[in-house]
Amino acid sequence: MNAKKIIIVLAGIVSIALFFYFDLQRFLTLGALKANRQTLQDYYATHKLIMVAGFMTLYIVQTALSLPGAAILSLAAGAIFGSIMGTVYANIAATIGATLAFLVTRYLLRDVVLNRFGGKLEGMNRELEERGFSYLLFLRLVPLFPFFLINLAAGLTRLPLRTFFFGTMLGIIPGGFVYVNAGASLATIDSLSGIASPRVLGSFALLGLFALVPVLYNRFKAGKHVPE
Repeated sequence: MNAKKIIIVLAGIVSIALFFYFDLQRFLTLGALKANRQTLQDYYATHKLIMVAGFMTLYIVQTALSLPGAAILSLAAGAIFGSIMGTVYANIAATIGATLAFLVTRYLLRDVVLNRFGGKLEGMNRELEERGFSYLLFLRLVPLFPFFLINLAAGLTRLPLRTFFFGTMLGIIPGGFVYVNAGASLATIDSLSGIASPRVLGSFALLGLFALVPVLYNRFKAGKHVPE
């Protein structure tokens, strides 16, 4: 690893350490958001561009470094910008942050991991290269898979960057809208666990399975043509 890569990795490690050392997570809680909602809305009313840029920068950094607080930031997007524009800003920022995490893993950590686990990743690489978009949509839509783990795991494969970018952008729209829309009615929220109801989670699971339909169909079709 050259000096430039080492500096980037160290900068990321220091940023994460400072986040937890100064307990910045205390600002990314439901209580803190409710207490400061009016102040944030007032500032946005007079400094729209700065507020949007600041919010998106914060969301990008949070996602790129895999820090806690994504759900609160999505709620904040709805509380400050409204359901539609909040979803747009949060989606773009989360996609950029995820892509940065993907690129850091691929170009800074990839060699270390592949030297140890390269053989075990060949099957995953092949599947993602052939059916990457459908698999990525499934992973993004089904809430069983942590967002940051998908970013890191995808960076270890040969999944094309454009596939990761657009698959992520499309795949996170439903879940993102649920939280942003909830944030637009922030006063009615008592806990984060109550936002994603079993019905909502079930809907995401069905969407994820729908994304796998082309993959399952191709496998079924290929199986019918296997010579005996």
